[in-house]
Amino acid sequence: MRFLLLSPLLVNPVIKFSNSNALLGLGFQLYPRHSRYLRSPITMASAKPKPAAAVNKFPVEEECVGIARKCWIKFKRESTFALYTPFVVSLASGTLNLDTFRHYIAQDVHFLKSFAQAYEAAEECTDDDDAKVGISELRKNVIEELKMHDSVLKEWGIDLVKECPLNPATAKYTDFLSATASGKVEGVKAAKLATPFERTKLAAYALGAMTPCMRLYAYIGKELQAFLEGEKIHPYKKWIDSYTSEGFQASALQTEDLLDKLSVPLTGEELDIIEKLYHQAMKLEIGFFLAQPLIQKAVIPLSKDHNPAEHRLTIFSDFDLTCTVVDSSAILAEIAIITAPRSDQNRPENQIARMLSADLRNTWGDLSKQYTEEYEQCIEKMLLIEKAEKFDYERLHKTLEELSDFEKRANTRVTESGVLKGLNLEDIKRAGQRLILQDGCTNFFQSIIRNENLNADIHVLSYCWCGDLIRSSFSSGGIDALNVHANEFIFQESLSTGEIVKKVESPIDKVQAFSKIRMNCSNDKKNLTVYIGDSVGDLLCLLEADVGIVLGTSSSLRTVGNHFGVSFVPLFAGVVQKQKMCAGVDLSSCWKGLSGVLYTASSWAEIHAFVLGS
Repeated sequence: MRFLLLSPLLVNPVIKFSNSNALLGLGFQLYPRHSRYLRSPITMASAKPKPAAAVNKFPVEEECVGIARKCWIKFKRESTFALYTPFVVSLASGTLNLDTFRHYIAQDVHFLKSFAQAYEAAEECTDDDDAKVGISELRKNVIEELKMHDSVLKEWGIDLVKECPLNPATAKYTDFLSATASGKVEGVKAAKLATPFERTKLAAYALGAMTPCMRLYAYIGKELQAFLEGEKIHPYKKWIDSYTSEGFQASALQTEDLLDKLSVPLTGEELDIIEKLYHQAMKLEIGFFLAQPLIQKAVIPLSKDHNPAEHRLTIFSDFDLTCTVVDSSAILAEIAIITAPRSDQNRPENQIARMLSADLRNTWGDLSKQYTEEYEQCIEKMLLIEKAEKFDYERLHKTLEELSDFEKRANTRVTESGVLKGLNLEDIKRAGQRLILQDGCTNFFQSIIRNENLNADIHVLSYCWCGDLIRSSFSSGGIDALNVHANEFIFQESLSTGEIVKKVESPIDKVQAFSKIRMNCSNDKKNLTVYIGDSVGDLLCLLEADVGIVLGTSSSLRTVGNHFGVSFVPLFAGVVQKQKMCAGVDLSSCWKGLSGVLYTASSWAEIHAFVLGS
């Protein structure tokens, strides 16, 4: 069941219902589910588009942060995609072919020359003495880096002009930098630069196009530094060290500070331009990495060598708090309480008899308390079993059977209580349409569905009591081509009877559904399965999948998993390790289920980058 119920103070309706009970909006405060999450009041209606003037571009808590930091946070997705490029992964693993690295260094020389020119143009434009000094220092640093690159190329006997002309991706970036530094910015009329302010504005635009590159390299350097530890020899240690050095990290910070300083007098429209330049630079940097000619095979993206005629990719995902920001049971509870009759209301004779609103609230609270207490007792009991010295799937499976029995008993209590009686199907669908999904979730599923070169299926396995809620939440994002495996309400003339068609109630039900789906896949194709989940109820499916990805920070999932010998590895670290192990072997054999290893991801963007690439 894994449901989040209501305390007596939980309901906080923000929009009233019409006489027809049409759900216009819901507001509710969520309390931690198994002490995992603490959320502030959320308005379902806030998912609707706002007028442009009402949109706050950045979160309130970031308003005091400079534009450089704001842009980095806003376009964090692009930094993730840059990290998960085959070039960076191969470099991190130390398996990158030397010829590829030589080509990269040669292209980087072209890029750095353009960077130095852009700094020079920005220095000439700014009227601020301190900014001039700062930009001059950054330009000198680039020139020193160029000298280092040139010396490396000479050692390798490479003639840059003859052997390594600009490739199209490098040219796009250098042309973009040159155009921006000279005032040719898309959507901006060419200025005469008659005043110091106009010239300083142009310097800010130039910095807006350069800052993301500095921050991205500083970020990648830090991420790759971990792979030097324990390595006696790493062929690209010098490169990684150069970008993790105090000097480069300070230069990246200095570039951001200068962008913030030059942006202070700009208007909102001009700040929007800097944001667009920043985003464009991030995308061009990804293109720069992708353009490097990789000689060896890379393990990512997972779908890279996918041949629809020979392979099938099957994506499985949990729903509540994996795809969603809120738990579906809280939404259904909210609908039930808001639409329930008050004591002074007459009940229509033709409607299903329902509990009064106050009684519903109290009953939900009692069910919630009982569920939480018994769930915690189940977890504690599981941990009393002797800890496994190595991965023990059989014992974990056996232990989760007890948790499964508890989940089914809890569901029976809910149906017998009558709290789910009388919910209107249209209210449920409308709530689903307004349900906020995790950032990047919709985009990931849409990308799979729209990719005609993928032979891929998507299956959602959920404890949710009402599959209609799930289907409406995805259909609102244009995602209809997925398969929902969940429980279903029984309706009588569009009103729920309070009964549930129980299909997926427990960890055992989930893994049985997972196995059945996989067995139904035709045997004439190689089938690669990916499961994405966030709770103990997903453990068996996560382990049986070829790639199990844990999204979120569930302490109970990790505690139970560790107790039975499951290892949790950050997804990027796992990818780099696979790149080391799978060099020269069939990549389809790199990922296998029941290995006892699960991968942890911080966002759907990370999963997207891993599975599909940029």
